[in-house]
Amino acid sequence: MTTELLSPMDARRTWRSFEAVHGMIYFTSIAAEEYAAAGVTKNRTGYFASRVAAMGPVGADVVIATFYNFHPGLVRHAMKDAWQITTPATLLDARFRAAKRALQTAFDTYVVGSTDFATAVDALRRAAMIACERPEGRPLFAGHASLAWPDSPVLVLWHAQTLLREYRGDGHIAALTVEGLSGLDALISHAASGDVPAEALRLSRSYSEVEWAAGITSMAQRGLVDASGAFTDAGRAQRTRIEDTTDRLAHAPFAALGVDLCSQLRSIGARLTELVVAAGLMTVDMNRLTDKI
Repeated sequence: MTTELLSPMDARRTWRSFEAVHGMIYFTSIAAEEYAAAGVTKNRTGYFASRVAAMGPVGADVVIATFYNFHPGLVRHAMKDAWQITTPATLLDARFRAAKRALQTAFDTYVVGSTDFATAVDALRRAAMIACERPEGRPLFAGHASLAWPDSPVLVLWHAQTLLREYRGDGHIAALTVEGLSGLDALISHAASGDVPAEALRLSRSYSEVEWAAGITSMAQRGLVDASGAFTDAGRAQRTRIEDTTDRLAHAPFAALGVDLCSQLRSIGARLTELVVAAGLMTVDMNRLTDKI
């Protein structure tokens, strides 16, 4: 098997095919239930604190730095007194319980007992372990990499994809900083790419209309967007560099698996994603994503 032939784009496609398996933890009401049982009832506190808990009882400034594009005021509001309410260990346990409960509603015993599922669990864990060999410059990933591996195959799959997501995410932030983009700039660039509506990004990250407009003006002055927030040629070229750099930095774990296995994984991931979506685990409740500062 030739690992060097796997392209960075195919590595991205392989990672993305499983992203719903991890990403559902940010949307499912099951997570909110488990966080509430741990004493955390504010939606955004549950999101920020549960995701950063692997780094220990860190404060808002660390969350602002590692999560990058959320309004700093939102982060400070959400993280205020978080570690007086609960502990990182308690919240990590709640997060793992939520992931297991949620995925077990999506994957029946036949799916979990299948050869394809076992292949995915083994391969993603192998990829994640390759990532763990190079934690340098990836603080949020390194926090999660320090956690013990769970025993449940469902949770092994979820934890492996969590590691691969944070590995890629930390690399993406590095690419953004090299290009001189702030967190708000990054959102405006993302909106200009057309992947996610601008209003959804603005609301979910808690920027005001005035702040968003000022961000567009700033980027327009740099020649990256026009007055409406649409890409200029320079902005589009910058976005391409950012995505290419992110792909390159996230390539190694999947390259180690090889072309054939990654092709098989994309097929398995597509089926598991269908099951996650069909179970309603990716349903977005904007009321939970638009806490007031």
